[in-house]
Amino acid sequence: MFNGEVGIVSNIRPGTLTVSFDGRFADYPPESLGELELAYATTIHKSQGNEYDTVIVPMLPAHKILLSRNLFYTTITRAKRRVVLVGMKKAIFMAVSKCGTGKRNTLLGERIRLYHQALIRRSAPASGDELKNAS
Repeated sequence: MFNGEVGIVSNIRPGTLTVSFDGRFADYPPESLGELELAYATTIHKSQGNEYDTVIVPMLPAHKILLSRNLFYTTITRAKRRVVLVGMKKAIFMAVSKCGTGKRNTLLGERIRLYHQALIRRSAPASGDELKNAS
């Protein structure tokens, strides 16, 4: 099992707790129970890659930093059957109207450019002078 996976306790026996992870079962002895966390609720980020029958979402203007269209879309697409929005209509409108994800300072483009230049230098054929010096 992997960090962040959500399972359901399916059996408790003396010395073993069995958890079902979407039909895959894992037995946990008492000394391994610290690896498990109760998940009455989880975050959108921790739930990525998973789906749930029902998703209940608090929608409050006080959470304005989290109110964006892409995060709202991610939230509602976690649900298989129903989404329950609890809170204020104003927060929903705030989320839907905020499209930009903001500037990210990852320098990813620059890193890709430098990596590409290094690859080109390594794979470039040697010039005549370099061949003479090599012999």
